[in-house]
Amino acid sequence: MINSIISKYEGICLYDERGSYTYSDLKNQIEKFRTILNKEILKNQNIVIYSDYNFYSISLLLLLSEFPVNIIPIVKTTEKEFSEKINSCMPNKIISFDNNGSLDIKNIDIISNNSKDYSIYTIKGDTGIVLFSSGTTGSPKIMIQNFSKLISSINKPRKKRSLIFIILLMFDHIGGLNTLLNCLISGSPFVIPKDRAPSTILDLIEKNQINVLPTTPTFLNLLLIDDNFELSRLSSLKLITYGTERMSEVLLKKLNTFLPNVKLLQTFGTSETGILQTVSKSSNSLYFKIVDENKDFKIENGELFLRSTTSVKGYLNHSNENFKEDGWYATGDLVEIDKDNFIKIIGRKSKIINVGGLKVFPSEIEEVLNSIEGVLDSTVYGQKNNITGNIVCAKIQTNSNEKKLLKVLIKKICRKKLDKFKIPVKIQFEELAINNRGKKA
Repeated sequence: MINSIISKYEGICLYDERGSYTYSDLKNQIEKFRTILNKEILKNQNIVIYSDYNFYSISLLLLLSEFPVNIIPIVKTTEKEFSEKINSCMPNKIISFDNNGSLDIKNIDIISNNSKDYSIYTIKGDTGIVLFSSGTTGSPKIMIQNFSKLISSINKPRKKRSLIFIILLMFDHIGGLNTLLNCLISGSPFVIPKDRAPSTILDLIEKNQINVLPTTPTFLNLLLIDDNFELSRLSSLKLITYGTERMSEVLLKKLNTFLPNVKLLQTFGTSETGILQTVSKSSNSLYFKIVDENKDFKIENGELFLRSTTSVKGYLNHSNENFKEDGWYATGDLVEIDKDNFIKIIGRKSKIINVGGLKVFPSEIEEVLNSIEGVLDSTVYGQKNNITGNIVCAKIQTNSNEKKLLKVLIKKICRKKLDKFKIPVKIQFEELAINNRGKKA
């Protein structure tokens, strides 16, 4: 379906470090790969695309979307992560590309991956896409989305859009795939960065006059504190969409101050349910509403539950306790809801710190810390304690040379604004770890 839509488009499709590619280039590359792979691809196979976004990986993804196979996008990160994913999903083929875009096809002799679980969609003639959700421990959780249904769930606009996007979320991330599919279906040109360093993205926004930036709150904060940040470089931006983690009120206020002419939209979704259509109450509000006819929500004991036509059936290799028999999925996100049915995320259920039987939300303390002059960002977490069960700890990122004075100031402000049991007992100054998904590690 998606290939029949893009076949009608002309003009530039995407930009990368090698140059620009038109929709005609994309169509031609799909046909080149079809000639090579037509006899190679068998029904129900699991096929790894071992690559991040580029012209060739996108062409291959679009070709495979026509076949009853399971596509497994895996981005080149660490050898350990790659091995864990390969060993977990048991592919029949691993396809990568050389510098010229030629296919490197490695056939894997595995029989057990043609199980009923893997053929849940392909047996009906649909394409599946295998996604991984990292847990706190152990191997990555494996799930299969109906890729054909994901594609068909995206509404085609009445006319081709001219807004220029940049794709920051990775090729194997549900949010990144959602941005890609939306761009292709709407005919919007998009830019693929050679890396995801803030300075690189600032350069690309300025050079390519990018209009839409889909990203994470953590990355937005990195942009603001980057040495190369200048407001004039972002003059082309019209819309920033943010998601995958909770946005800080302090950061949202900064963004509205620095970028008053840019609309800020909070997105929401999970690999388990797909990306939801949302509207923010306003650019300076953390409240958003789910306006997706394909997705329902409810709140039980403060936790958000989702039910979707694009929900997976469960994990193939992990406990499915979050998937309920009536189709609801427990997201693990704790939320508030206002009288207008707008939702605000207040934290993850798994991140609550229990201090002597009292609940502490890290986000509440992070808001206080991030409002203090000299604090660029913070991460609050719990540490085991024999007396209280846990104590509150904080990692602080700062550019201040007076860390002792800053620590005194932090303690003073926390005593003023927080209950005693919420005040960080341990404060460390260090660069905050950012994972390859653009979120705090």
